[in-house]
Amino acid sequence: MKLKDLANLPALSPLQPRGNLDAVVSGGYTGDLLSDVMGHAAEGNVWITCQTHENIVAVARLKNLAGIIIVNGRKPDDDVLRRAREEGIPIFGTAEPAFMVGGTLHALLHGSKER
Repeated sequence: MKLKDLANLPALSPLQPRGNLDAVVSGGYTGDLLSDVMGHAAEGNVWITCQTHENIVAVARLKNLAGIIIVNGRKPDDDVLRRAREEGIPIFGTAEPAFMVGGTLHALLHGSKER
């Protein structure tokens, strides 16, 4: 699955759509503690978080994440979006909670098979 496939989901809105939308999404990581994301997210993951401060861009760049989804209707300020644009980190927003976004991402990546 490519990041542009996520960008077309009706629940997501592009907050900062510049970057590699052809990036292959390897999975997802849900977390709000930056040190946890730095220690456990994998390259190519989409990061699902409620954090909106500028350090999310730095962590996404450090881990080479495919993009960021900000949940619960939160919005980053213009400085964060500017930095994300400069770094080529796509950011999407949604009113949905992290649990629902993670479930949707899992279903898209692994099919809707019950286990």
